[in-house]
Amino acid sequence: MMTSLRTALHSARLSRLAHASGSYQARRGITTCQPSKTRIGWIGAGVMGRAMASHVIKAGYDTTVFSRTEEKCKPLQEMGATLVSTPAEVAERSDVVFLIVGYPEDVRSCVLGEDGVLSGMKSGGVVVDMTTSDPELAIEIYKKSKEIEVASIDAPVSGGDVGAKNGALTIMMGGDAKAVKAVEPVLQTFGKTMEHMGGPGSGQHTKMANQIMISTTMLGLIEGMMYAKKAGLDVSQMINAVRGGAAGSRSLELYAERIVKRDFEPGFFVDHFVKDMGICAKEAERMDLGLPGLALAKKCYEIVQEEGYGLKGTQALMVGFERKISELSRKEKLN
Repeated sequence: MMTSLRTALHSARLSRLAHASGSYQARRGITTCQPSKTRIGWIGAGVMGRAMASHVIKAGYDTTVFSRTEEKCKPLQEMGATLVSTPAEVAERSDVVFLIVGYPEDVRSCVLGEDGVLSGMKSGGVVVDMTTSDPELAIEIYKKSKEIEVASIDAPVSGGDVGAKNGALTIMMGGDAKAVKAVEPVLQTFGKTMEHMGGPGSGQHTKMANQIMISTTMLGLIEGMMYAKKAGLDVSQMINAVRGGAAGSRSLELYAERIVKRDFEPGFFVDHFVKDMGICAKEAERMDLGLPGLALAKKCYEIVQEEGYGLKGTQALMVGFERKISELSRKEKLN
């Protein structure tokens, strides 16, 4: 009974926002972001989110932040951001709200929940979800947002912690072209390559293709390094020898030296990568598409999780190979 009442009140609040702000939408619409005029909301202050938000603040945008772990927002507060207690409060104080959180269920809660972004967003606003998430959820958020005259963009990123810190991320966007154009000045503060891929969900589908490519690239990187070590080569020297040829890759540049140094601290969590591969596998099954390389990579990373490295970086795949994966493969038991 209480849950039904809360749901009804939440729906009524969304309806009031949609009707009360209609004249506001007609007067304002979606305008191009400017540091002196546009209020930015930011939800998520993890490894990636905190670095990305810092670029936005440095660019001069009035920024309101929220994280379930308030401590993570302290560096942003010290830069001038305002900390609030709910995603709805972020939306109430913002023209454009960005979020980059962990899992699709976190996105759903932060955007569509009782105290979510859409319960506080004025018409004419924009929601930009930069989490790697479910394409179907992106479409659902787009439709719900449209009901209250709010634009929604799915805009997952690639480039890891280094790309976030250096303001050099790749951003893949799905949504209406007008909204994408409006938020580009903000995206340019932390992004180097930006592509509008089409309608809602297309940004997430592009990120799925990206993750599929990375999954098998990481397998190749680890196997090549293990082979070099077994062959008696200096692994760092081998990396230098091949990086300029066909074996060169972004994964090699980001992770090879970290692996050599046994640095498995996260730029991107193993747990999150397994989540991404799970979404890829689900979407591939829905498309009736077999992807054996993805299936193998997912199995290997699940072994890394089992070994207790879920909160380490994706380069911790090396540990999984050393402890179990290589031996299982040799005995033809990795399936």
